[in-house]
Amino acid sequence: MSPTLSMYEASVPVFARYLNQLSAMLDLAQKHARKQGLDANTLLQARLSPTMYPFIKQVEIAAGFALRACAPLAGLDKPADPTHIDGFDSLQKRIQQVLAFLESITPERMAGSEDREFTSQAGLEPVSLRGPVFLTQYALPNFFFHVTTAYAILRHMGVGIGKSDYDGFHTYA
Repeated sequence: MSPTLSMYEASVPVFARYLNQLSAMLDLAQKHARKQGLDANTLLQARLSPTMYPFIKQVEIAAGFALRACAPLAGLDKPADPTHIDGFDSLQKRIQQVLAFLESITPERMAGSEDREFTSQAGLEPVSLRGPVFLTQYALPNFFFHVTTAYAILRHMGVGIGKSDYDGFHTYA
């Protein structure tokens, strides 16, 4: 018999780990901009495609998805979104706020969330999903979509980051 992963274990530590990785990538992006003499806005507004959100919005949405997932799973109101994010410092502040919120959640707060239904806005349509599906097939994939897109934008813009910066596990020479 394999051990069961709790809703807490499948969410809070995962979101926290990758928000910390994203924070470190922001630091590397800022250093890259300074070293290359780039205006920070060049990186913040960079996109992979004209119809995709820019880097700054990808980071903001990733942080927001951690809250959109964990707050309802813990039976808490989602903290308000910041009114204005305009640079690396405000992105870092946003990530730190989300990490502090995640730290406040205990496994007990999420107990029973696997048996409840959660509704979220998926683009133009609301979706209502039971806890495990909400987390594993909706919230986590969306979170990783935006983290990965932010990573890809930085790579596209020449920031020297790699897989080890993304996940913190891989080591290369």
